[in-house]
Amino acid sequence: MSYVLFKHLHVTFVVLSVTGFFLRGVLMMRDSPLLHRRWVKVVPHVNDTALLAAALGLMVITGQYPFVHDWVTAKVFGLIAYIILGSLALKAGRTRGARIGAWLAALAVFGWVVTVALTKNPWGFVS
Repeated sequence: MSYVLFKHLHVTFVVLSVTGFFLRGVLMMRDSPLLHRRWVKVVPHVNDTALLAAALGLMVITGQYPFVHDWVTAKVFGLIAYIILGSLALKAGRTRGARIGAWLAALAVFGWVVTVALTKNPWGFVS
């Protein structure tokens, strides 16, 4: 029962996370002032904290850990790449073109992480 609960929570938070990231990217491209609202900056952190908690719960329940199971390790490194690219896309990119490129790359990395999770293959769609 707890596995199913944590899995559904994890997937729900993943969908909310990528949807929010996608929408914030659209706001960035439109140079919308909404992107600078406090709640637009806070809500993703709350969701991502819940996402991480659900992931840790799944890890403990299933006994599948990074650096023990290669596909989980791949997801962790993919998450790090996604965070870096997302930061470049929404904050640190020097030009609009660089931010859009980082946004697209972050979405591609996200897609790869999803395929790693679904296939339990560390190469994901690259294989």
